[in-house]
Amino acid sequence: MRRSRSFAVPLVAAATLLTALAALAVPGSRYWAYTGQTGPPYWGLMGEEFLTCSKGEAQSPIDIRDDSVRKSDLPAIEFHYQPSKLTINDNTHTIEITYAPGSFVDVGNERYELKQFHFHRPSEEEINGKSYEMVAHLVHENAGGKIAVVAVLLTKGDAQSSLLNTLWDNVPKKRKADVSVAAVTIDATKLLPTNKAYYTFLGSLTTPPCTEGVTWFVLKTPTAVSAGEIERFARLYPMNARPLQPLNGRAIRTGQ
Repeated sequence: MRRSRSFAVPLVAAATLLTALAALAVPGSRYWAYTGQTGPPYWGLMGEEFLTCSKGEAQSPIDIRDDSVRKSDLPAIEFHYQPSKLTINDNTHTIEITYAPGSFVDVGNERYELKQFHFHRPSEEEINGKSYEMVAHLVHENAGGKIAVVAVLLTKGDAQSSLLNTLWDNVPKKRKADVSVAAVTIDATKLLPTNKAYYTFLGSLTTPPCTEGVTWFVLKTPTAVSAGEIERFARLYPMNARPLQPLNGRAIRTGQ
């Protein structure tokens, strides 16, 4: 059975909704979450800077379904990732790794530098209604400030990921602060599957302010990680995935 993550605002008692909106109206109150009265259905009510979360027409994540995909002559993604000293942050929404300058992807005539990567559980993207245990989002930016995200689906397997183990071993005890671990070097290449075929479409950031104009590259082949590595992340973030958003007629392209 296809699992549905509704994007509609749930029906709640009027008094409860008014209480929630009053709390959100407090100056400086912009803390968003994945559940409750500051969860995804309410992000767009939390201030003008978050309006795109509810008013946008090209929001992410989406369910990538075969009947919406068209084959195109697409260039390969050429990954040029170098090792980086570990800078890690538990930012209260996910575990985020800031990457050292010098790593990038080339896609056709575009070059995007890797800025950071982070994780969601379960995967925010779905493929024909199928969700995966987790997803890694590798966030890139080109010289003109345009954002591109490479999504790597993570599925449960037997092999352990030395990269994930290293990351989880170094999660800071204090939240909301970048911690540089000078003695630890990581390589984002270890997140990537051997087959780099992908789907691509225009979407948005999946967290507030839900900015649109983001180019998404969702790799078709998942990377296997161990059940233990998934569980270690789940202890920190049992669920940190935005619900699926409507496609609204957008084109999804694939080269293979």
